[in-house]
Amino acid sequence: MNKTLQLGDVYDGRSGNTILPPEIIPFLASYNLIPQLLSQSIIELATAPITCTHAETTQALEQFYQHWDLNSEKKIQDWCLRYGLTQEQLELFATRKLRVEKFKQITWGHQLESYFLKYKRHFDKVIYSLIRTENRGTANELFFRITEGEQSFSELAREYSQGPEADTNGIIGPVELGTITPNFAQLLCTSQVGIVQPPVLFGDSWIIVRVETFITAQLDDFMRQRLLQENFETWFQQQLSQLSPEEKTWMGINTKPAQVQEAFALGVGEAIAA
Repeated sequence: MNKTLQLGDVYDGRSGNTILPPEIIPFLASYNLIPQLLSQSIIELATAPITCTHAETTQALEQFYQHWDLNSEKKIQDWCLRYGLTQEQLELFATRKLRVEKFKQITWGHQLESYFLKYKRHFDKVIYSLIRTENRGTANELFFRITEGEQSFSELAREYSQGPEADTNGIIGPVELGTITPNFAQLLCTSQVGIVQPPVLFGDSWIIVRVETFITAQLDDFMRQRLLQENFETWFQQQLSQLSPEEKTWMGINTKPAQVQEAFALGVGEAIAA
């Protein structure tokens, strides 16, 4: 964005005209709708240059009409009249999700392969068995029993492990390596599959771990959509940082970090879903 977004500067993405009547701002504020308004305006400004083909627009409108049960021309006209929408505004409304997806693809689609390769290890998954206990002596004894074949890993995990893994016979995963603390992720990555590792102190617990399998991440369609969304979310938060101080207060981004995520979830989620 090239300018600081103000409440009075909510634009029609195509014409560039301010479309928010000043008298409606108190109404929106009283219902705490300002965050959604600002979020949608950010996205609408960004997607304004994005166009849809005639076929895409027609299909989007058909889906929109079906969703709202607008099965006649009169119902469509009445609906537009009720909400004060022109045909152009209706088309923008119906194609909003598609234009957002196109914006993501145009902006970051060409970077996905390099982005994926850079962070691939974070996306790789692992399944592992875990036993944790606060007593070092117990950990050593359990390790001895497993390696000597006296009892199985799953049996001892179920009986002795002091975490939720006790309910799954010690099995955890598949989990992405990027969601695991770096030191523990490093331990897993340097462990040979199927080999029980000697007890290691992590925090207040002694742990015994055995990697069951590694699952290599693939740049498939699902991963591409995920990476596009992650880039989009990063971009959106950057746009929030450019808001005026007053608008930042509305979005909750100049108080507590947790409120940033709350504002983001509220803003982007509802803006895209609209």
